[in-house]
Amino acid sequence: MIWNVLAAALTLVYPLAIWFGHDRIEPRWLAALLLLTVATRLPTLRLNQAARWSAAGALLLVAVAIASNAVLPLKLYPVLVNAAMLAAFGATLVSGPSMIERLARLREPALPPAAVRYTRRVTQAWCLFFIVNGAIALGTALFASEAVWSLYNGVIAYLLMGAMFGGEYLLRMRFKRLHHA
Repeated sequence: MIWNVLAAALTLVYPLAIWFGHDRIEPRWLAALLLLTVATRLPTLRLNQAARWSAAGALLLVAVAIASNAVLPLKLYPVLVNAAMLAAFGATLVSGPSMIERLARLREPALPPAAVRYTRRVTQAWCLFFIVNGAIALGTALFASEAVWSLYNGVIAYLLMGAMFGGEYLLRMRFKRLHHA
């Protein structure tokens, strides 16, 4: 529980720390924050292949930031997170069952075929979200100021994710009314 809270807090603070610290603290020292963020996530992860690749990618970003003393590798972390989520969700579309179906079956093990199709579409929607969000994160890392990067990756991306969750919840309630009536 404490690891989850600490990991969430560091994830939320990370873009702001990069923004406030980029002119005041050398990037190699800011890299310690990314290292800490990754370290707090390790105890909470089921260390499957995707989680290992994601952690390895983050450690590579830390190493490049330390070696180059550049802030760009640190700004690429949200791109890595979106790529990892896309890989995890996308892999389930290939191998099945879809990620959202797996989550839905935790609450309702006997899903009707219409619900299985619905969960597959939601998984596809999340894959599209991770593609678009990751592309914007990459664009802000490469072409925007630290302030714009921090605003997008530390505020706007979370608001969009919340809107996605909320919108899907409303659609799911409508779906359940239409298919369980």
